[in-house]
Amino acid sequence: MTSPDAEILTIGTELLLGEITDTNTVVIARSLRDLGINLFRTATVGDNAQRISELLRERFGHVQIIITTGGLGPTVDDPTREAVALALGVPTVFVPELWEQIQDRFKAFGRTPGENNRRQAYIPEGAHAIENPVGTAPAFWVDADGTLVVSLPGVPAEMSHLLEHAVLPLIRTRYDLGEVIRARIVRTAGLGESRLDEQIDDLERLTNPTVGVSAHPGRVDIRITARAASKEAAEGLIAPVVSQLQSLLGHHIYGFDKETLEDAMLGEADAKGWQVTSLEAGSTGALEFALSKSANPTYAGGIILPASASVDDLRTAMADQRQQGVLLIGMHLASIKETTRLTVIMWDEADAEEKIYEQKGPAVNIAERSVSLTLDWARRRVSES
Repeated sequence: MTSPDAEILTIGTELLLGEITDTNTVVIARSLRDLGINLFRTATVGDNAQRISELLRERFGHVQIIITTGGLGPTVDDPTREAVALALGVPTVFVPELWEQIQDRFKAFGRTPGENNRRQAYIPEGAHAIENPVGTAPAFWVDADGTLVVSLPGVPAEMSHLLEHAVLPLIRTRYDLGEVIRARIVRTAGLGESRLDEQIDDLERLTNPTVGVSAHPGRVDIRITARAASKEAAEGLIAPVVSQLQSLLGHHIYGFDKETLEDAMLGEADAKGWQVTSLEAGSTGALEFALSKSANPTYAGGIILPASASVDDLRTAMADQRQQGVLLIGMHLASIKETTRLTVIMWDEADAEEKIYEQKGPAVNIAERSVSLTLDWARRRVSES
């Protein structure tokens, strides 16, 4: 059984200019993946009806599903309705029921729609409207030479709602989706990408599930992706690979899927009943910024010393902060010729431990990599204490 191929087209000049971040593609891609649908390509195009129509027309009949987001607003620079109609060679038509829905939505907001909102009640001839109960921009879908084209609003909350409640059910009814795709991410730290690659080389040669790595400063993610007839079967293919990775990598694995190194480190401290305070110098607050992103209340906050502070200054500041039930983590960065020296200090209720790392590489990554090294070392020391 062959799964349908899909493409995603995000529409908006603001995306091309980098004024806003495209989060819609990620949400749609993951939803399609979970249905076992092959995502063939993603693209972004500005608010130009002619260019959008050319991209669409080129793909009609070549992929089974195209999902667009954006360009369904009420202004003249919201071109998606016109672009899809142009690609199909049909006019847009006014749908009175859509106009009634739009007016009802505005009434619910205590507002009156303007004449430009009437534009949103037009869809390509032959298209099927999708009511938008969480916004004012209706969506629509249409058949185009064997390709299902779905046009969704660009507002992430509206797009996600319509995707879940209208589009995915539509796809399920139109295609015999006999397979699903499941993915698991194994989070690691303390091993470089090349070293880790050597250790899991055999696993990376698998075809189902597939295993691949994605490197970040000081951390490497391993993604395991399986295709099978059911969710349970796919997870059954993934499980033994996870077990093999655990055997191979041991304490280098700090979490799975959405878990972060910050969460893992704070979780170890929490298990000991400790609060965590960070102190740092020469890092422009990188450690405090990273830990503050965690929702774990174990983190009590950070102290940022002047950039000129020495390691001795950091030790003194940490000694002043010692108290019962608090784990102190210190991070000091200093440039020495062509290297950056990272000194990590961990001080619990009993005593202090220190570790030094010598780093080379682009300065842009040094602070982030240093945070990873600091948290990973602290995580493992706390778990062993």
